[in-house]
Amino acid sequence: MTRRLWDISPPVHARSPVFPGDTPYGQRWAATIGPGCPVNVSTLTLSPHTGAHADAPLHYDPDGATAGALDLEPYLGPCRVIHAIGAVPLVQWEHLVHAIDDRLPPRVLVRTYDRMPVERWDAALPAYAPETVERLAERGVRLIGIDSASIDPADSKPLPSHQVIRQRGLRVLENLVLDDVPEGDYELIALPLKLMSADASPVRAVLRELT
Repeated sequence: MTRRLWDISPPVHARSPVFPGDTPYGQRWAATIGPGCPVNVSTLTLSPHTGAHADAPLHYDPDGATAGALDLEPYLGPCRVIHAIGAVPLVQWEHLVHAIDDRLPPRVLVRTYDRMPVERWDAALPAYAPETVERLAERGVRLIGIDSASIDPADSKPLPSHQVIRQRGLRVLENLVLDDVPEGDYELIALPLKLMSADASPVRAVLRELT
């Protein structure tokens, strides 16, 4: 029996929002089908933080691993989607506790938006409270995700939640679209590209119905 899939990746195009000052998506044609050319070939420019993406430790640690060196295991396997809609500015433990039990998978994705803003930058984006990340790590969570552009507020300089995942060895997914995903357990598939010198990688993130 075919298991249902939920595509939780936003569309990537010229209107995709990026962090202010980051590189927007761009595309030009290096070759086009016509006399003497049998194919279309495009050239892309974009930040590796465009769309759904996995931050590599190098993003928040000068000695951290690159995207291409990441262990893939955290990005593939059982996960729980928890709704914390309207939890701004920070997702606190009390927003999640209703969905925490002894069977918590090692991957947790949090929905904060009623409708994720796929074509505009949200300067007041929802983020994780660092204490929430600590408590998830204490329960064996290895990967956290969110439907906003960062697990820290957009104007944060200390990046406390990023520092918790650095200290705890967690992995993170950002810019997910969880608008139509019911709260519950799924299989996550969100593999980063083998970009050997990059600080992040785009992913095509999907959830699959459990057997």
